[in-house]
Amino acid sequence: MVKKTFLQKKSRRIAGIGFQPTILLSFALIVFGAIAGRLFWLQILEGSRYRELSMQNRIRLVARSPIRGRLLDRKGRILATNKLVYNLYLEPRLVGDKEWPLVRDRLSSFFNLSKQKLDKRFNSSALNRSYRITLAYNLTHKQVLQFREHENSFEGVQVDVDVLRYYPNKSLAAHALGYTQLITEDEYKFLSSKGYKIRDRIGRTGIEAAFENHLRGQWGGQMLEVDAMGVVQRNLGEKLAVAGKDLILTIDLDLQRAAEKALSGIGAGAVVAIDPRDGAVRAIVSKPSFDPNFFSKSFTTQREYDRLFFSSKKPLFSRALNAYDPGSTWKVVTAMAGMESKKFPPDVRLETTACITYGSHCFPDHNRAGFGTIGYEDALSFSSNTFFYQVGVGVGSNQLYQAAKKLGFNSLTGIELDYEESPGLVGHEDWAKEGRGWAKPGTTPWIPEDMASASIGQAVVQVTPIQLARAYAVFANGGYLITPHLVDADQDWMSPQYRKKVDIRPSTLNTIRRGLRKVVESGTGAAMYLRGFPVVAGKTGTAEDSAGGSDHAWFACFAPYSAGEIVVVAFAQNTPGGGSVHALPIARQVLTAWNELRKVDSANLN
Repeated sequence: MVKKTFLQKKSRRIAGIGFQPTILLSFALIVFGAIAGRLFWLQILEGSRYRELSMQNRIRLVARSPIRGRLLDRKGRILATNKLVYNLYLEPRLVGDKEWPLVRDRLSSFFNLSKQKLDKRFNSSALNRSYRITLAYNLTHKQVLQFREHENSFEGVQVDVDVLRYYPNKSLAAHALGYTQLITEDEYKFLSSKGYKIRDRIGRTGIEAAFENHLRGQWGGQMLEVDAMGVVQRNLGEKLAVAGKDLILTIDLDLQRAAEKALSGIGAGAVVAIDPRDGAVRAIVSKPSFDPNFFSKSFTTQREYDRLFFSSKKPLFSRALNAYDPGSTWKVVTAMAGMESKKFPPDVRLETTACITYGSHCFPDHNRAGFGTIGYEDALSFSSNTFFYQVGVGVGSNQLYQAAKKLGFNSLTGIELDYEESPGLVGHEDWAKEGRGWAKPGTTPWIPEDMASASIGQAVVQVTPIQLARAYAVFANGGYLITPHLVDADQDWMSPQYRKKVDIRPSTLNTIRRGLRKVVESGTGAAMYLRGFPVVAGKTGTAEDSAGGSDHAWFACFAPYSAGEIVVVAFAQNTPGGGSVHALPIARQVLTAWNELRKVDSANLN
């Protein structure tokens, strides 16, 4: 029995040995099958993907930013250009958290940089680590040369050049020129398809934004072959960056400087000087202003941003394009409405008094006495309120609104900065019935007080300095509504598309022109008279601020009277004392500078 059991166990061992080759073969087939399957998946199914990854490990693309086009004044002088700066960058994919302390210490010693600042920039850029981190800005030439000599010993660290926008005249014409700024992550999501890079700067405001496509250019770059250590082996090719195109503006740098200087004595305001023949803007100023180089800085703290953006003085706000109560400069519109309606023809004479009652209020003349019985010319010269109350109330809001529309009010002017421009406001009966833009329709009817205020440019009327300049150009150029513009751009600005004949009778036009000349000859604008200077025509304005502040001061004028070559509008915000006291001297300085430049240009032509 024992022997039988032994034989049975032996036979089972022999049978087990017989199955081992089969098991081993099966195991080998499974292993080699898995390897073959893996190879098939890697080489056939995912081959193209891994070849691309391999190329990316071996090939490094180095982007080269384009040079942005310059902004030049009408005589080719630089208003905005570019400058090169060198920055220190770190590639996080090559330097992780473990390696960083050693790299940081070496960089701190080599570049004399604060370890704390390096740590702060390294840690604060965690979201962008797939790209690169900026560790230091505006390296000196000495630092750059020292780094180049030891570049191979700083793995993952590089010094690269950046192109920054530079405004040599600082705040001069800042609101018109605008500024550039790095694109945001949200902007990059849709701008990347248009060729933008994460390091790109985009025109944010002003001409920089309006002509972004013209100015920006196209990125280029190098294709470099590198070894496993990241050392460049050879240059495989290069695509040159395409520079942006320069842009010549209509602004005259000398006149712009004169306008900025003329406005320096007030806290806030604007100056606009345009050519009434074709609408070319020769100077445009808004105060307070800002230095657009602020936005070109490689690094700016949040405190600096807050100080600029949340300043109570609103330096980023363009007052040349914002709407305010125009006061008596508006009386040309009321005069036009009176004559064009035929209710108050050019030869009409009206009795003026101390005040006239409309609704529940007695609306006064500014001298509290009236000026006797006068016509349009004297009414403009003396700036009689009670004369224009009678005309405005007599023709009604619709006639006044139609005259205003003909002169370009209550709409954008067509200037390239339309996204920053206010259309202003000309209140009328239908507007009031519809709720005045803030109330329920039918709850805010047009009342007599509204009509009286609208007649002299108060409360329900708001215009921008650029709109007022455009309107006065109609009286300077013989009846054409021009399109203000900052760039000629090969457009025919004298064509009917941009220069439209205003539907106005010659008698109306000439009566208003004579009245504006009389303002300067013997009226409220007499301080504008300059011996040996071309005859000037214009209108003063003192406007109550419907927002509750102090009075605004205005002066709008053109010269020469016989054939207008320049229109100047000066606006002093919340500067009580009257247009003749505060705004007129500003316009006079601008006109004086213009006349001197005119003489120089004339001499050069001869």
